Amino acid sequence: MNVKGKRIFVGLSGGVDSAVTAALLKEQGADIVGVFIKGWYPPGMPCTWSEDRKDAMRVAARLQIPFHTLDASKEYKEGVIDYLLAEYKAGRTPNPDSMCNREVKFGAFYQFLMKHGADAIATGHYAQSQNGSLIRGMDEGKDQSYFLWAVPKEAIEKTLFPLGGMQKNETRRLAMKYRLPNAAKRDSQGICFLGSISVDDFLRGEFHTEPGEAHDKEGNTIGTHDGALVHTLGSRVALTNALPGPWYVIQKDIVSNTLVVAKERRQSQERSDISLTQTNWFTDTADGEKLSAQFRYHGPVITGTLSKDRSSFLPDSGLEEPLAPGQSLVLYKGTIVVGGGSIV
Repeated sequence: MNVKGKRIFVGLSGGVDSAVTAALLKEQGADIVGVFIKGWYPPGMPCTWSEDRKDAMRVAARLQIPFHTLDASKEYKEGVIDYLLAEYKAGRTPNPDSMCNREVKFGAFYQFLMKHGADAIATGHYAQSQNGSLIRGMDEGKDQSYFLWAVPKEAIEKTLFPLGGMQKNETRRLAMKYRLPNAAKRDSQGICFLGSISVDDFLRGEFHTEPGEAHDKEGNTIGTHDGALVHTLGSRVALTNALPGPWYVIQKDIVSNTLVVAKERRQSQERSDISLTQTNWFTDTADGEKLSAQFRYHGPVITGTLSKDRSSFLPDSGLEEPLAPGQSLVLYKGTIVVGGGSIV
């Protein structure tokens, strides 16, 4: 898109990526409006949203662009937090960032665009879009296309990703060039709008977790964990009264509050269909066409084919990591995102 003269709403999070996004588009002649999206924040837990909003305002002031705050707390609470808690309570492994993108960053924000008649929205994601297609970001270490699989196609068609074709170190260099007030700010490590709060801390604040037994694959009790509810398949777990690890979760039982663990994350599994639900697709595929897929961010890439009705994916071989119900499986045709779904 030739952005000169176009009215573009940029999601300013307070971070350096979205700040550089706004600066680049303004330099290209776009009519930029900065929008800080206010989410829902856990009562009584520390959160950086107020400081993040101030940083976003400082960026807008530096770039001399209008600034608005979009209150998306309802959408975030219902579409992300309630989903997160329900999935963990059911023993599944949710992907809150994907739902945050669908419900908030490309849901409420997209509706805000439509209401105010803007030409497009722009974000600081490391991904690319072309003619309605979603494409991996050029920086393999920062590519965020995995988290965008659930975004409606019509929203992708109206979204610009100015950072998708560059490396992260280039973004930092540009932040210094534009003399942005947050040029040296560290990247957020928390999920979506929870900022510095880890998923573990949030879950432990919501659920009353209790210690339970950890077993090996033969059924022997080898130690104690701090609550099956907050651990996901394939994740590393700290055990007490156990031999030195590392230990990885390969099975869990929420009802009995037990984990089955092993010293290796990789556990050979037989080849079988991966059933999908809540699917979302960006592009068509031919019957039997070879695709690549990921079931974890920066996880191993597997290959296989989609079923004719797109309700399942058949890997070419057995998997070396346990799949967790609720995880996102994202499918690719080369660097183009075909779509994805939640694993059943």
